[in-house]
Amino acid sequence: MSGNLEESWQEIRLALRDSVGESTYGLWLAPLRCVGLDGDTLVLDGPPEVSAWAAARYATALERAAAAVLGDGVVVSIAGAGLDGGQQAATKAAAAAAGTDGEPNPKYSFEQFVIGPSNRLAHAAALAVAELPTQAYNPLFIYGPPGLGKTHLLHAIGNYVRSFGGGLTVRYATAEAFTNAFLTALSSRSTDAFKTHFRRVDVLLLDDVQFLERKARSEEEMFHTFNALYEAGSQLVVTSDRLPGDLAGIEERLRARFASGLVTDIARPDRATRLAILRKRAAFDQIEVGDDALGVLADCVTTNVRALEGALIRVVAVSSLERRRLDGELVMDVLAQHGLSPPRASELSVASIQTAVASHFALTCDVLLSRSRSGRIVWARQVAMYLSRELTDHSLPHIGREFAGRDHTTVLHACRRVADELAVNPQALADIATLTTALRN
Repeated sequence: MSGNLEESWQEIRLALRDSVGESTYGLWLAPLRCVGLDGDTLVLDGPPEVSAWAAARYATALERAAAAVLGDGVVVSIAGAGLDGGQQAATKAAAAAAGTDGEPNPKYSFEQFVIGPSNRLAHAAALAVAELPTQAYNPLFIYGPPGLGKTHLLHAIGNYVRSFGGGLTVRYATAEAFTNAFLTALSSRSTDAFKTHFRRVDVLLLDDVQFLERKARSEEEMFHTFNALYEAGSQLVVTSDRLPGDLAGIEERLRARFASGLVTDIARPDRATRLAILRKRAAFDQIEVGDDALGVLADCVTTNVRALEGALIRVVAVSSLERRRLDGELVMDVLAQHGLSPPRASELSVASIQTAVASHFALTCDVLLSRSRSGRIVWARQVAMYLSRELTDHSLPHIGREFAGRDHTTVLHACRRVADELAVNPQALADIATLTTALRN
């Protein structure tokens, strides 16, 4: 290549950097090199995966920059734009292992997401990220129990960016799919295709990162993927069922990356939000159902959005199959078969739960609320916190204040400990069942 063309190529590179921005230039255009000038055709070359993407996405920017330096009429040809068969197969294998080729599910949008006190901050943060990737919160880490809308927000971000992001690329994957794709790449010796699939994107949406716990090689790959994307100026959004600091099976350096941006939670929806969710779902499915039936559903199903929508579908199915009127009485009959009944709201205050739990464990309320670290008292206190969360609509901070000013992290820890015990301890299960029945009757 002549000295004059080398100088021209450097000027073209500067024009490209100004045109597309530093991060996009560094990721997709910096690897290209100038091969020569054949008449009015500027011939470029580069790694196959980069060349193909640059030709597909940035041909106009390349030709505009070349024309500004070399004159009108110049066209750009990228010699490495065609992937060879092996590279195409490896890329397709990585995409298949990642599931749905990383495409966000189009049925999830911000318009379909019902906002309430339990998810308002998470929704606002997700929308800010969708509107201004990398300029709002990076990374954004959303945590909370299953079925409350974390995945919905991830897909909503992806769909918004695809519609209004000016060509920004988006990749969605669960942590399980990421792990499977990585293992597939290792076994087929196609790690370069894997890295291209997950690192050459503007927005990466990673769901359920708790799946990475105790998977050392996948964790390390996620760490390097995180760093590569962050340094390239890409946006990362991550979800989990726990806070970053509570992911004990994941290395500290990766937990620190997850916690380095905005961390926000989604909690269980209150009654008003549950009712709004049911109304929106009924309207979306074009189901005619009265507020009395929806009200009973909102009272009975309090755990998560997934269970709430599932209960609505079940009730609608029974109404259709048995040709019964879809009203509150039908809802009560159907849910009763699954052990669900509306709580008696007048009795279900945190104070009434504390009284019932103290009595069950032969304690006084003063002792239950004390700072005692006796194992028996701590367990009773944690049971009371767990039931307060399960049987009322109060937030974690509110429940903590009712327990002598404790903070929400103490309540969250208590709920997790009780949930863990319920899975392995028959006595704990019996205690919770007895107390729940007594409080609801």
